[in-house]
Amino acid sequence: AASFYSYSTVLVLAGIVSFKHWRGIFNLPLSIFWLCLTAGWTNLAYVLAVIDGEVMRVMLLFYLSPLWTLILAHFWLKEHIDKRRLIIMALSLTGAFIMLSDLTGKTSPWPLPRNTAEWFALSSGITFAISNVITRKSTHLSIRSKSFAVWVGVLLMAILAMLFVKETIPTPSFFSLNDGLVILAIALSLIAATLLTQYGITQMPATRASVLFLFELVVAAISSYFLAHETMEINEWIGGSLIVAASIFAAFNHHD
Repeated sequence: AASFYSYSTVLVLAGIVSFKHWRGIFNLPLSIFWLCLTAGWTNLAYVLAVIDGEVMRVMLLFYLSPLWTLILAHFWLKEHIDKRRLIIMALSLTGAFIMLSDLTGKTSPWPLPRNTAEWFALSSGITFAISNVITRKSTHLSIRSKSFAVWVGVLLMAILAMLFVKETIPTPSFFSLNDGLVILAIALSLIAATLLTQYGITQMPATRASVLFLFELVVAAISSYFLAHETMEINEWIGGSLIVAASIFAAFNHHD
C-alpha cells in the first residue's frame, strides 16, 4: 500500500510536469516495457525480502547484482569477459557459496537461500541487473522516459501485490494531513532519486553504478544490529566481504 500511494503521487506530479510530451507514449519501443517490468519486480521483491528476511543477508544477496550484470553485459551488450571479469565472477560466486552454506548442517546441505524472503532478494538483484543493462543499452531513450517506466512498473507491481493481501488496504481518507505530507515528501524524493539514478546509469558502466549503492550495506549493518538485534555468523561475514569486494573490483577496474 505504501508503494502504491507513493508511486501514484509520483506519477501524478511527473505527469503534470511532463503533460506536453504525452504523444510520445505511443512511440515508445518494447524495451520500455521490459524496463517497466524488471524495475517493478526489483522494488516489490526487495521490499518483501527486507520485511520478512534478515536485513544483511537480504542485502548481500541483492548485491550479487554486479555478477548478473557482467553476465548479461557479455551476452546483451557484447562486452568481452576478460580475466578481470572472471575474477569478479569468482569472488561473487565464492562469497555467495560461503554465505549461503549452512555450517550447522541442520537445513539443506546445498548453498541456497533459506526462505522465500531470500529468494525474493536474489531475484530482486537479478532484475536490478537486467534493468541496469536495459537502461545502459537504451541510450536512444530520454531519462524522462526511462524514469516513467520505472515509476509505472513499481505502481503496477504494487497493485498486483495488493490483490493477494488479505488485510484491508487503507483508503485515501484514512490518512491525515501529516501522512499526506510525508507521502508527498517521499514522492519528491523518489522522483529525484530515480532521475539521478537513470542519469548515472546512462552515463557510466552498469557495474560501476552498482557500487554506489554499497553504502546501504553500512547503514543496514548498523541499523539491523541496533534496531532488529540481528547478528551475522562468521560465514556470512566472510561471504559478504567477498561479495562487496567483487562489487568494488567491478566498479574500479572497468575500462570506459
